[in-house]
Amino acid sequence: MSPVDPVDLTARLVRCASVTPQDDGALTVLQALLEEAGFQCTRIERGGICNLFARWGEKGAARSFGFNGHTDVVPIGQREDWTHDPFGAEIVDGFMYGRGTTDMKSGVAAFVAAAVDLVQTDPPEGAVILTITGDEEGDALDGTVALLDWMKAEDETMSVCLVGEPTSPDFMGQMMKIGRRGSLNAFFTVTGKQGHSAYPHRALNPMPAMARLMDRLSGHTLDEGTAHFDASTLAVVGIDTGNPATNVIPEKTRATVNIRFNDSHSGASLGTWLAQEAARVDAEFGTQTELRVKVSGEAFLTPPGDLSDLVARAVKAETNREPELSTTGGTSDARFVKDHCPVVEFGLVGKTMHAVDERVEVAQIHQLKTIYARILRDYFA
Repeated sequence: MSPVDPVDLTARLVRCASVTPQDDGALTVLQALLEEAGFQCTRIERGGICNLFARWGEKGAARSFGFNGHTDVVPIGQREDWTHDPFGAEIVDGFMYGRGTTDMKSGVAAFVAAAVDLVQTDPPEGAVILTITGDEEGDALDGTVALLDWMKAEDETMSVCLVGEPTSPDFMGQMMKIGRRGSLNAFFTVTGKQGHSAYPHRALNPMPAMARLMDRLSGHTLDEGTAHFDASTLAVVGIDTGNPATNVIPEKTRATVNIRFNDSHSGASLGTWLAQEAARVDAEFGTQTELRVKVSGEAFLTPPGDLSDLVARAVKAETNREPELSTTGGTSDARFVKDHCPVVEFGLVGKTMHAVDERVEVAQIHQLKTIYARILRDYFA
């Protein structure tokens, strides 16, 4: 096989309208290329989601390097707002336009191209494993989680893993992720007693109680940050009573809170604190509060060491920049991979991800493949 052009591969993937949970042929494109290069490929399908596991080398190899990424994308929004076809992969003035060009079909194309070239030209002593999901932008219950569940059942293992998400805010090589904050959503329903607003003593208004609770939560300092994490944050993201009448005290009011938390907390510890605060307000106002907590992911850290050093050296060699080791940003599938093996993240500049006219600089796709190729060579050396 000739060297794989990551730009052409990115374009082929972008032309697949793989808005979660649709695949639209994206994994078929990758599977055909990988099988031609000698990878053993398995489709893992769960919950209507398509995922791809690919391994070159022996199962259970003492050393195996893994890449993780996704081919699903978020919706495009309003088509008329786009300057170029969101699934056209048009290249204009050195940029490729399209949904998923940044997040993260170019990252997948770059690591697939690097892996294929390596096993064709310099077969390593060990295994190269690719886990590619179609459910990162959705609920993420049947994507990387399904892949890892299948790997556990089949005794497939990665020694280390690199997730190819966009990681740099402004320029290539700026940042790599060695961990991520946890994310938690809390849903509150405060119940009182409905009544006429002219006779408030005959009712129990849940809204003052909710206001007091939200004020207490948002005014509380969760922590001051830790060695590798910024301070945790809490945001009140919604309060809704659904009461169109001005002469009715409502029975219920609802609110939603999002917490992004560092490694000084867990989802369970925060859930306990939220319940305690709600109970304090109920005792003060006589209301009843129902709380539902959904933890999207726990905070985690891959301590700086061999894996982050390996990636940092490759980035420095190819960009002449020392990447910052960061835990900022939202969640990624690294939150699942960290339970399997050490994991870090490195990828493109993420300025336009999820935006109208999402685009990637074509030169950066080539550069990312070069970085991934160096990481692989150095790991197996």
